[in-house]
Amino acid sequence: MVFCLSKPGTLVADLAKADIPVDCLEAGSIGNVSVVPRLVRRLRRVRPDILQTFLFHANIVGRIAGRLAGVPVIVSGIRVAEHRSRFRLLLDRITERMVTRHVCVSQAVADFSIERGRLSAEKIVVIPNGVDVERFKSAPPADLAQYGIPPDGRTLLFVGRLDPQKGPRLLLQAVKGLLPVHRNLHLLMVGDGPLATDLKEWVHAQRLEKQIHFSGWRPDVPSLLKACDALVLPSRWEGMPNIVLEAMAAGRPVVATRVEGVSELVTDHETGLLVEPGSVEALAGGIALLLAEPDLGKAAGDKAQHIVEERFTIEIVASAYADLYGDLLDESL
Repeated sequence: MVFCLSKPGTLVADLAKADIPVDCLEAGSIGNVSVVPRLVRRLRRVRPDILQTFLFHANIVGRIAGRLAGVPVIVSGIRVAEHRSRFRLLLDRITERMVTRHVCVSQAVADFSIERGRLSAEKIVVIPNGVDVERFKSAPPADLAQYGIPPDGRTLLFVGRLDPQKGPRLLLQAVKGLLPVHRNLHLLMVGDGPLATDLKEWVHAQRLEKQIHFSGWRPDVPSLLKACDALVLPSRWEGMPNIVLEAMAAGRPVVATRVEGVSELVTDHETGLLVEPGSVEALAGGIALLLAEPDLGKAAGDKAQHIVEERFTIEIVASAYADLYGDLLDESL
């Protein structure tokens, strides 16, 4: 059974098709503490053997409610190295005694959680994200003409939240610097977030609307990946970004910053290019190299796809969770 703290989202229909009950608590805001007793009542009714939580707010609410409801095994999902808020790290540490295990999505996130978050190393395990490889491998290419991108354009794709963490301003500046040399270069920005208006205004002020395109959130990311030359992810910090796995599954090269989780997926000059975070010059240099050497990009995409098929399928990740749950149930008896 799935409990959602917010209103119903896009995954509810998928879960319903799989006959998985979903209960959306519609907390409204992260400060609505009434969600805790409501979740306690539901957990007491369902009486699960394991409660698995994902993301910070669900981790905190879930472990408190789970402990009050008497759930024997509580597993916390840590999906990012939290650089933005020391308060979140403090809350994680204060409530850690309620947690049976922490599942980190990468070794870098695990190391961060131990060293900076001061969580117990013996409670931490690493299980990476997984991807539906066939969905991305076999997707038909999207028609980029709908965004004003011509057939002969060299197109970079960004997919993610338009938030300072993801470094979209760096990418816009890098692309601006490349345009005088690469006149057929285009950038498609997929996603939404707090920086959306500012970024669009910057593009308008620079008169770059014909080269930099914003689509908002899109459901057809597999097809967009297939239509683009490369994915670019200039994040300042991460956990293990799904979009990098998805690009690899689609056979597309990746230019990404060397941050948590990314370097565990991308091998520099083999399955993509890694650059230093926070540097417009380094990002532009990585993109320029990929544009200058298309054979490098093709070889990197092919090798990346093979690695994902071997190590990061949904089936492999689900099996790792099943093994963990089995071990924890045995320990709780």
